Amino acid sequence: MMNTLNTENPIEKPFRKTGDPVDLTSESPLHPRRKSRRIMVGPVPVGGGAPISVQSMTNTLTANVPATLQQIAELTAAGCDIVRVAVPSQDDADALPEICRKSPIPVIADIHFQSKYVFQAIDAGCAAVRVNPGNIRKFDEVGPDICKAATDAGISLRIGVNAGSLDKDLYAKYGGPTPEALVASALKEAHMFEDVGFHDFKISVKHHDVITMVETYRLLASKGDWPLHLGVTEAGPAWQGTIKSCLAFGALLAEGIGDTIRVSLSAPPVEEVKVGCKLLEYMGLRPRKFDIISCPSCGRAQVDVIQLASAVTEGLRDVTAPIRVAVMGCIVNGPGEAREADLGVASGNGKGQIFIKGKVIRTVPEDQIVDTLLTIANDIAAQMEADGQVPVNSTGPVVVPIQHPGH
Repeated sequence: MMNTLNTENPIEKPFRKTGDPVDLTSESPLHPRRKSRRIMVGPVPVGGGAPISVQSMTNTLTANVPATLQQIAELTAAGCDIVRVAVPSQDDADALPEICRKSPIPVIADIHFQSKYVFQAIDAGCAAVRVNPGNIRKFDEVGPDICKAATDAGISLRIGVNAGSLDKDLYAKYGGPTPEALVASALKEAHMFEDVGFHDFKISVKHHDVITMVETYRLLASKGDWPLHLGVTEAGPAWQGTIKSCLAFGALLAEGIGDTIRVSLSAPPVEEVKVGCKLLEYMGLRPRKFDIISCPSCGRAQVDVIQLASAVTEGLRDVTAPIRVAVMGCIVNGPGEAREADLGVASGNGKGQIFIKGKVIRTVPEDQIVDTLLTIANDIAAQMEADGQVPVNSTGPVVVPIQHPGH
């Protein structure tokens, strides 16, 4: 089975051929990056020391093109580098050409069971295709054709396994989805592609358990130079999934393992991207952007720090300039921490001292702290934007809604 490139409606944004040299590199301050081969997902390099990219997946019906493109635009604004769309039906496959043509970031088609959709996705101009050989019917027969179609189109593939799609024989041999079983499955898939001369793929070996996931990626990383896509599958609701992902990704990234990530949350996709971007920032793998620091609630606090920090964070959720705002609740650590920030407040005795770059510029009553901080922060952000100091794809703070008693 072969694909035929659509010559009547050529894709308007030709992608760089996968594997072409790209000068972008990114090192970790904690550990040298694992050496992996480089592939391309559209114009985004993955592996070979390239900056770690953040992915997410739309939750719209792919066939609903306007809704899908709207969500892709929102994900792009939040800092997403690569987006995946589900293709479970013919209607979804038919929607891919328009989505790929209009998407501002590379689109990966997520394909299971039906190999014909793989070829359609390649024809449509997708930057890559996520293929799960474990559930593609008669993959031994269609696999070589998929590899040739991807090669001809200059696109890459993602392969891999998770606990839910582990081969039954391997499950029985290893007694479950152990790290050894997951890696054995991934190696089997990798060799299927490499045996026909195809090397432009990345691998994921996801698991819902943090320890199993970390052990699995460590083992796989020792077996070859494939670029690795990190993910904790079925991570859970926003707070739980964020913790799981940060623990797992943090452990691996601190060892130099990982080339692209997706934070999988039972939450709006934009929240996945915000967490992923901030995680990379805090690991020193992306330039620092907008950040809020605030002290914990404690018996020394002379203001409601929880309410104050929440109000400031919510009020600045659209600020993307790389400024650090400190919201402190007492005089013990407050002045020192506020002085370290670009803008901060040290609160106490019914008032707040507002700092800019370590200097107190004014003292305001407690009920004016939030409005004053918001006004000054927006002024600083506007000036930085005017001076061209706001990085491309900068993101605002990660806003976690606080449920107040009685609401």
